[in-house]
Amino acid sequence: MENLLWVIIAASALCSVSSLSERRYHFIYEPKSWTEAQSYCRENYTDLVTVDNLDVMTTLKNMVDLNKLSPFTHAWIGLYFDVVRWKWLTDTEFYKINVPNFENWDVHEPNTVWYIAACGGMYPSGRWHDTDCEFGYRPVCSNVTGQNVEFIFINTLMTWMDARSYCRKHFTELAIPRNTSENERIRAVIPAGQFSWTGLYRESWKWSDGTMYVFRPWISGQPSGGSEKCTSTFFDHTGHWGDRLCDDKKPFICQHDPVPFTKQVVKVKLVGNSAVDLNDPAVLEKLQEKLQQKLQEMNSAAEVKLSWKKHLDGTTFYKEKKEEELK
Repeated sequence: MENLLWVIIAASALCSVSSLSERRYHFIYEPKSWTEAQSYCRENYTDLVTVDNLDVMTTLKNMVDLNKLSPFTHAWIGLYFDVVRWKWLTDTEFYKINVPNFENWDVHEPNTVWYIAACGGMYPSGRWHDTDCEFGYRPVCSNVTGQNVEFIFINTLMTWMDARSYCRKHFTELAIPRNTSENERIRAVIPAGQFSWTGLYRESWKWSDGTMYVFRPWISGQPSGGSEKCTSTFFDHTGHWGDRLCDDKKPFICQHDPVPFTKQVVKVKLVGNSAVDLNDPAVLEKLQEKLQQKLQEMNSAAEVKLSWKKHLDGTTFYKEKKEEELK
């Protein structure tokens, strides 16, 4: 095995490397309606800007040219108000075909104000409530195997978004009770007196690029609601937000995501006398691991993803015939 690896490693410089590029922002000072601004950004860049954390907010404040922005003090961003509805996390295949149709809200729930990003939790009683997604609760994760699902309590305080990421990384998803029986099973793993996150969230405000709305630096008294359903960032209020009529014409900010990777197919020739079966899945996995490790050492800043390409007969490697065998 070892006498074959040097050929793989020597060829590794030719294999595909994914290079993630940073998002870029573009201020367009020609006033347009929100819908016109969205179309312009999608045609010329990627989309209207998503401001989902303080770092992006600060970057935009540092970039804006207030002289070009004048007489305006604000610009459209990609946030808009849509219908209010509660949804489950159903991105995984298991929950896509087993969508829950079950509710167990406690009395007077849900009750968070309409403009807050609200997420679903479970009381120790098993009844549901909603609260600010930024609160710290201990989540319950679901772990799906085939058509079976188990529920795991995680004894660590997390925001709802962090809980979602944790469950997806270590298990399948945040807990989703599809019926009374599963709701009781979830309740049973939650220690007495604890409040826990589940995979329920409210959809109301949306980002144009599909990012979930959680971060919300609204100006005091905003959003005011009614017919004002599109969002501007106000640079005379340190970049905080206000809602406005979508038909109003304002400058706007686009975001651009460069092509995130390069892809290259490389033919690798192995030379040696090893009796190892190179089409053995375990051997292929080991070779891929070695290649991945070598490429990562060569460029630690890149994200590398490798895969083997199979022939029509299902094999990856084939034995090259000698000249005398071809005569």
